[in-house]
Amino acid sequence: MTEGTSSGSADIGRRPVADRPGTRRPPKWRTRGRLTYGMVAAILVVYPVSALMFRLRYRHGDRLPVTGPVLLVANHVSILDPLACARLVFDNGRLPHFLAKQSVFKGFAGTLLRSAGQIPVARFSADAHEALAAAKADLDAGNVVVIYPEGSVTRDPDWWPMQARTGVARLALTTEAVVLPVAQWGPQEVHDYHRKKLRLRFRAPAEYLVGEPVDLSALRAEVRAGRPLGAELLRGTTDLIMGRVRDQLAELRGVPAPLTFHPRPRRELPGDLSGSAA
Repeated sequence: MTEGTSSGSADIGRRPVADRPGTRRPPKWRTRGRLTYGMVAAILVVYPVSALMFRLRYRHGDRLPVTGPVLLVANHVSILDPLACARLVFDNGRLPHFLAKQSVFKGFAGTLLRSAGQIPVARFSADAHEALAAAKADLDAGNVVVIYPEGSVTRDPDWWPMQARTGVARLALTTEAVVLPVAQWGPQEVHDYHRKKLRLRFRAPAEYLVGEPVDLSALRAEVRAGRPLGAELLRGTTDLIMGRVRDQLAELRGVPAPLTFHPRPRRELPGDLSGSAA
């Protein structure tokens, strides 16, 4: 595999005819849709920086639907993850919208981020639910929302996913989005969050494995029928989705995955810049 390419067959679930096996995917400039000035600015910055920083390799990138709402769920190994993950989405014909800390939405940069469709999260506050409402509206509009349910870089010393917040389950169960689990490995070699070390390398390997969509049709039907979004349902759904991400990470790394998730930290630490599930 080379940068910007993917392997594997497309999923045939509830996806558009143009995205089924045996059909040709439409041009990426068409499936990405209209570019706002903020998104253009983001592309002009992110694309060359990520190209210099990472040698990106995608497995089954064609599983990303070319149209319709997608909730892309990924593990979090580095504060640089959004740079590489944005390329994964962009290179496969869609535009990514991330949930990110509200503190980065300041001044002119904040204006550009909002124009690019990025979603601020006021973590650890009563306003955190507003980010989920904004993400749900974004999915209902047919966009791709990228979420790191762990909320920050994993604290697991071996880089396995830690216990996730349940906001991802709320979005997954209350929308019709394709829930796409994605495992990533490699950005932590450039910025090691655990040791607080930046090791600049030219085109460091960064690999992505896009899994089959998580089938939540039965649970969604129960919610539509009136089942409340209780703690047990949200935790079980969150662990189901993150379990898929963890298993894909094991496949990507070629080593067995642990059976449990690493505990969450009790408080936010400096450097927790990206990816929140509220």
